[in-house]
Amino acid sequence: MLAIRLQRVGRQGYATYRLAVQEAQRHPSSGRVVAYVGSYNPHTKAATIQVELAQKYLDNGAQPTPRVVKLLADAGVKLPNWVVKATNKSKTTRNADKLRKNQPKVEEVAEEVAPEVEVVTEDVTPEVVETPEEAEAPAEPVVEATDEA
Repeated sequence: MLAIRLQRVGRQGYATYRLAVQEAQRHPSSGRVVAYVGSYNPHTKAATIQVELAQKYLDNGAQPTPRVVKLLADAGVKLPNWVVKATNKSKTTRNADKLRKNQPKVEEVAEEVAPEVEVVTEDVTPEVVETPEEAEAPAEPVVEATDEA
């Protein structure tokens, strides 16, 4: 059985792909390719496809991958009825409550953790404050020492 799939080419960090027709059991990079029917650059979204050649292999039963189905449909290739078109998958997120956007805002958390503290912005002059012991104790008379001898 034949498959139409993407075969990666290009330099490191800048991949481009060929649309290769090869046996389905072979790896895309094995080198044993029946035909190349086009190319695709994902950076510029440019695809060049030989429509007649791709149509020939599809009519003979070649199975395209989901990405190739999308590229062929965009190029105007008439896809057979048995080709399954990819549907949009709805993503489900595990532990959605742990996402940052679902967390309470920082201001709300700060209010819950520590109650508001009233901040006084008036000028405060230092005052001498007597301790309670000094305030209650009577002033002791100062006795001067005199030499009477």
